[in-house]
Amino acid sequence: MPMAARALGSSSAESGRCLVLFLPGRRDSFGDYERRGFPEMASRAGVVAEYVEADAHFGYYQARTISGRLHEDVVVPALARGVERIWIVGISMGGLGAILYAREHPDAIRGAIALAPFLGEEEPKLVASAGGLRSYTMGPPRAGDDYERELWGWLKRYAEQGADRPPIWLGLGTEDELAPADRLLADALPPGRMFAETGGHDWKTWTRLWRDVLDAGILQRDCGR
Repeated sequence: MPMAARALGSSSAESGRCLVLFLPGRRDSFGDYERRGFPEMASRAGVVAEYVEADAHFGYYQARTISGRLHEDVVVPALARGVERIWIVGISMGGLGAILYAREHPDAIRGAIALAPFLGEEEPKLVASAGGLRSYTMGPPRAGDDYERELWGWLKRYAEQGADRPPIWLGLGTEDELAPADRLLADALPPGRMFAETGGHDWKTWTRLWRDVLDAGILQRDCGR
């Protein structure tokens, strides 16, 4: 099933070369990024880009088609119309989607920003028991859907290879139930790639993390005036 997407406007008439693509969380509604002011905040901070939200709902993750549909239905058409630089921003489940896309299509985007990403339930426990991602070894395949093992195996290789193709930035809330798993990834990223704010798994915390990303100038360096 093709993935729908909606334009959230652009910051100026010259914004066509950059695209910021938002992926929603599992319990979010299509349009929440606009209602929460994420594109407006970015424009005010000096990001010159088009803003698009993809309707990347849970069904795509369940079918394991999230990266393929996002690429074929949203990214490829954007590149065809002249967009030169694409950034993916995802929250919670959308953060997982951003990382999965970065894994499967590393040359299609300039970077991924994952805020409070869901990174699995069982494999993070194995990573923690190993003493962290650097000392973790991916085990043999298990029966059934084994995406967690595949994800963390790739994250280990990604970190070992410099974590720059493409770069991933991570944001987490210190009281978020997902924070322990997210910190396992943060510990393996280069300095400056992680932002933390006091708070839980909610839009208040994610909005502060988005502000941190914008204050750091990550998007402006690539999509600025």
